[in-house]
Amino acid sequence: MAQAEPDDFVIQFEPDNVMSLAWKPGVRIEAGNARAAVDAVNDFAAGSRYPLLVKMANADHLSRAARDVFVEPCAASRIALLGSNPVDRMLADYQIAAHDPPCPTRFFVSEDEAMMWLKNPSDADQKGDTVQ
Repeated sequence: MAQAEPDDFVIQFEPDNVMSLAWKPGVRIEAGNARAAVDAVNDFAAGSRYPLLVKMANADHLSRAARDVFVEPCAASRIALLGSNPVDRMLADYQIAAHDPPCPTRFFVSEDEAMMWLKNPSDADQKGDTVQ
């Protein structure tokens, strides 16, 4: 399985050609490492577009400058934000509400539900939807 491992995150392909970006626990997401993550996703995709699972659980901070980076289009065809606590949900909900996501984006607390949504796109999906 192909994998890239910068200092603050790990990118790899999951089954069924779903890309996964996992932020390391306690990382502070600032503009620099946000840009590195987006660039790494684009490089990893090698000119194709893939559904992207972003494991954001236990990230310590998400700066405004980082949020600005995440609204730029990238190689993701749809993005599932996977978190595990109310702070993760708050960060995801704020990001989705404050900025128009570059592709359909949802927050999940279940990795199985996130993967199901990523692998089964629907014309009814709207940008910025969130699920419990």
